[in-house]
Amino acid sequence: MVFNVLTPQRYNNTAKAEMDRMFFTRCAKVGSEALIEFMHHLKDLNSFQIDHTGLRKASQRQLRPMAQAQTAAHIYNQGEGSVYVEHLPWIDFNQYNLPKPIYINLVRDPVERMISWYYYVRNSYRNAIYFRKNPLAPLKPVAWFKKSFNDCVRSGDLECQYIPMTVHDTEGNFKRQSLFFCGHHQDCLPFNSPLAVQMAKRRVDEEYAVVGTWEETNITLTVLEHYVPRYFARATIIYPIYQESLKNRNRNNRKPRVATDVRDMMRRNFTHEYDFYYFCKQRLYTQYIALKHQGLI
Repeated sequence: MVFNVLTPQRYNNTAKAEMDRMFFTRCAKVGSEALIEFMHHLKDLNSFQIDHTGLRKASQRQLRPMAQAQTAAHIYNQGEGSVYVEHLPWIDFNQYNLPKPIYINLVRDPVERMISWYYYVRNSYRNAIYFRKNPLAPLKPVAWFKKSFNDCVRSGDLECQYIPMTVHDTEGNFKRQSLFFCGHHQDCLPFNSPLAVQMAKRRVDEEYAVVGTWEETNITLTVLEHYVPRYFARATIIYPIYQESLKNRNRNNRKPRVATDVRDMMRRNFTHEYDFYYFCKQRLYTQYIALKHQGLI
């Protein structure tokens, strides 16, 4: 009986979009750079444009209502077939009397995201670019660059403390993956909050066309291709051509090994974030199975 209602139409929020724009509310450290680069290979084939405005902006955890309205208006004012990408939480366009776009995003294992972020901010290439643009910025001490993630967590260093329900952070690290879906309400801010996660789940279920994961690239691209064909038609055909170069996009091959006990310590503080992560993956798999059930793949 369950399979009688397992249809792509039931799980496709693309039909709810009220304009031909796509908003990629890009989570940090989830493989989004690879997806963005891949979309550049698809844009001529599928006749769409990628707006780079958001990619050049400094990241902000949340926006005030006026800034949300301005961002929504900017997306609305782009031509049909436009993709806007920014590290931003979900925005309710209807709240500002604007038509709703297609929403997509990616997620990643919460602890792996934090490990990736930790070494990303210590990357020499990234820092060289940053200090070239900001020559008067204070330099971090050498010990900070050399500090391992294992030592940071085990020593109780404030940079590596992930305390549930906290709002203020010693270091900005994007640990709230659910925030990108929950939105700009103050209830979305407490870290690992069960309320914030439930709000984020509701947004995913009701608003997002696809929330994929680069950990399951082929499944994600298959679902995007069928649920958002306007932008991802023929994605699974084109991807193998660029697969090798995309695999290495923004990858840190020198990232040291993180000990099992450290991962376990962290997971205990990311319980609700893991609940959200698994929810998104289950939804992705359901969308994929629905395609199989209908004989579409």
